[in-house]
Amino acid sequence: MKESVAVAIDLGGTKAAGAVVGQSGHPYVRLNEFINNQGGEEVGELIVRLIRNLLVESANLDLKVLGVGIAVPGIYCADSGLVWAPNIRSWENYPLKARVEEGLPGAMPVSIDSDRACYVLGEVWQGAAVNSKHAIFLAVGTGIGAGIMIDGKVLRGAHDIAGAVGWMALTSPHIHEYSKYGCFEYHASGVGLARMATRLVEEDGIRLAGFEDLPVKDITARHVFDAYDRGDKTAIKVIDAAVEFWGKASANLISLFNPDMIVFGGGVFGPGMQLLDRIHREAKKWAQPVSIKQTKFVKSELGNDAGLYGAAFLIHQSSQQ
Repeated sequence: MKESVAVAIDLGGTKAAGAVVGQSGHPYVRLNEFINNQGGEEVGELIVRLIRNLLVESANLDLKVLGVGIAVPGIYCADSGLVWAPNIRSWENYPLKARVEEGLPGAMPVSIDSDRACYVLGEVWQGAAVNSKHAIFLAVGTGIGAGIMIDGKVLRGAHDIAGAVGWMALTSPHIHEYSKYGCFEYHASGVGLARMATRLVEEDGIRLAGFEDLPVKDITARHVFDAYDRGDKTAIKVIDAAVEFWGKASANLISLFNPDMIVFGGGVFGPGMQLLDRIHREAKKWAQPVSIKQTKFVKSELGNDAGLYGAAFLIHQSSQQ
């Protein structure tokens, strides 16, 4: 009897990661396609090509493909099949579902969801939140978003935008940049850390420790964390402020949703995991006092694969219903 698998795609701003994932979570095949400067229909064609290649690999391994699951970096409207992905050029209302369906053989099921929803689904299926029905995945990378699962269901909102926590209002006064990025994301995303460090270096004229020859415009979150580990005062100031933002945001999520855990992931929470205890202490200052005691702060076990596993789960879950 053939093993049943899902073809999973995790679409990012720079690449599309693909895998063939079995019902036990075993990844049989992995393939990537790099987006580079492509946009619009070019990226649609890239995704279809990646899926076709994964289907060929599945056939070579004599696997039975149940369908295709796709995680997208933005908003997916289930009613229309349209995707809004700000990091992909000309994807304001891209008809991804129709494009994939017409590009594949037969009537293969295609299921799409936001990356933040797939992150929490992946962790609940195969990661840090197994058996949890009340988990939140806080993804901090280039941007910030949250996959929110309550009572075993992912919260989506009236128009599939729930979880856009980068727009949390966590400080004042309002500045016009918040309208584009969101307050939380502006200050405490990976790009936000670089932004805050760049501003302080330009104001003080003192370069980050270990990066004295680095052009100020090239500072990244990784440089900030490396300088922080060296005891750099500017980096410490930036990270201290970020811990406050991450703690306040976690407190708000706990007070609103009463989860049993918050899973921290995304590119920033590689080096940022050293700060988890500090973030928890900050959250305790602000959160509902009973709820915070019942909430675990944990590291993503799936790392960069959380979206892939969540995309695969979209198919495996639907095949069992």
